[in-house]
Amino acid sequence: MFRLGVVDHVRLNLEHASQNYTVHAKAADRLAARTSSVRIGVLVLLGAATGAAMLNLIQPGRPVQITAAIAVLLAFGAHAAYIAFDFEGRVDAHRACAHRLWQVCDRYRSLLAEIEDGLLDRASILQRRDELSAQVQAAYDQAFALDQRAYEALREIPDEDTREADAGTEFAIARSGDSAAAPSAHPSR
Repeated sequence: MFRLGVVDHVRLNLEHASQNYTVHAKAADRLAARTSSVRIGVLVLLGAATGAAMLNLIQPGRPVQITAAIAVLLAFGAHAAYIAFDFEGRVDAHRACAHRLWQVCDRYRSLLAEIEDGLLDRASILQRRDELSAQVQAAYDQAFALDQRAYEALREIPDEDTREADAGTEFAIARSGDSAAAPSAHPSR
């Protein structure tokens, strides 16, 4: 078992909250781009359906009617899928979660600065650390209730930033051999 001090635990919690902030901010950006693409696609399909309907008024014929019907069907299907996948709700959930995590990260940095300046006693540090851990958990309370499996899968995707942060975490843990022991070796996400 390795030894982990309170300050090291606060730093690890800050790292994990920062990583989760990055994951949710990237997910919100990716889903927002996908939302725009789907909207443009539906608009193009509606334009084609409108054009085919107008052409049918000018020059009626079976091929034009079939084209109009297919374009309307595709536009309806694309819009129904857009509503069913709730891209906007997911974007909002990821943005809200990222925003809350950013605020918690700022509070962690503030706590670390106050610790560094010697402004807090051990009991205050432990109380603030526990409050911040609860705030991180609260950031996830209602944001992903309907899409929990997708959220968990997203959190587990390793990228370059996460691998670098994990390497830094391992270094911090190895370095903390002379720190005071703490019961929690790994902060909850």
